[in-house]
Amino acid sequence: MSRRILIVEDDAAFGTMLRTWFAKNDWEPVLVSKVSSAEKEIDNNQFDLIISDLRLPDGDGIMLLTYSKEKKITSPFIIMTGYADVQTAVNAMKLGAYDYLKKPINPVLLQQKIEMALKTEKKESAAKSKKSSDKKDYNMVKGKSAVIQRVYTHVALVAPTKMSVLILGESGTGKEYIARMIHEQSKRSDKPYIAVDCGSLSKELAPSELFGHLKGSFTSAIGDKKGVFEEAKGGTVFLDEVGNLPYDVQKQLLRALQEQKVRPVGSAQDINVDVRIIAATNEDLLSAIENGEFRQDLYHRINEFSIEVPPLRDRIDDIEEFAYHFLKLANEELDKNINHITIDALELLRRQRWSGNLRELRNVIRRAALFAENHEITVDNLPVFATPTVKEEPDDMALRPGNEKEQIAAALNKARGNKTIAARLLQIDRKTLYNKMHLYGMDL
Repeated sequence: MSRRILIVEDDAAFGTMLRTWFAKNDWEPVLVSKVSSAEKEIDNNQFDLIISDLRLPDGDGIMLLTYSKEKKITSPFIIMTGYADVQTAVNAMKLGAYDYLKKPINPVLLQQKIEMALKTEKKESAAKSKKSSDKKDYNMVKGKSAVIQRVYTHVALVAPTKMSVLILGESGTGKEYIARMIHEQSKRSDKPYIAVDCGSLSKELAPSELFGHLKGSFTSAIGDKKGVFEEAKGGTVFLDEVGNLPYDVQKQLLRALQEQKVRPVGSAQDINVDVRIIAATNEDLLSAIENGEFRQDLYHRINEFSIEVPPLRDRIDDIEEFAYHFLKLANEELDKNINHITIDALELLRRQRWSGNLRELRNVIRRAALFAENHEITVDNLPVFATPTVKEEPDDMALRPGNEKEQIAAALNKARGNKTIAARLLQIDRKTLYNKMHLYGMDL
């Protein structure tokens, strides 16, 4: 089967020569002379390679390169240039072009560049496939502790519904894993799942990223772009760290959720969308509402059902299972063959506070595997932990049998009445805190 190439060249004679050369070398070439024509070809067809002149009648190769990246085109992109524009071509490589060729083009060099570009693209695709496989493997690991089993029960309960879900938990506890579980167990599992890091969205770029934009709607909008909501149509949008979303954008998001419509930047027309929202945060949104940093109406819209993911220190029974899983990943990454973690090392891992949760545990195991000898991880391979262990921490306020009312009162006092923070100090969920406060006749 012939490979397809898009040639963008405004010199008719040179473009025809390239088209002929590619056709003779088992390619299916498409020749255009303008950026606008090339954009239409990219929109409507798939190409194994794109080769473009730097200077074109209605723009340049840089504009086309940027457009292809916006469209998430992964095909190798090669720039053709005259001697005077070599530095610009080099800059194009920094923007994502695979390579550049100086005119007049040497056919032998052209063939070499193409072969290298296609080999590189194939390797990168294989690497991405492996990375995706590893990520799926990581996501498939489930804990066995009682607290996480309750979370899985809640996931199974809410997943088949249309309810918006707010996932709460400290950083590194695996909130996105829970979001993916909900999507995979929902009736939308065959539709797109798109995760958005709200913390990376600026006030200026967030509307474009979420709702899309039209070409020319702002300076760098060199083409139409679909937003996350339109791309995920029929599926699930995961808003990670939703508390970081700019306040002005929260109003636009609320409208999109209430009306199931979005309006791309620069457009006068709404687009109907059907998406399910799963949001996550490690912040106290109720405090953010009190401080005027988060909209109360949006909070209630995304919090139709909440799930709290417990920290790793409350899942001691899961540490061994995750440690061995992370060891497997470390072996693959570091080309090691470590197959055992000593009892003493596991006991030390169980005693840690794990403020970074699963993410911290993975880093610790990775580092230990690097230093390990004789195919096992020992205490000597583990780092000197900077934080006190759970059993030794003087400020540990975990709720224990006896004098529970006094312990709850002390936690509420330390949290200045904030029940969410008090529950975290006591290492229980908010529902348990409310039940105990009711039991002891304490004001809710």
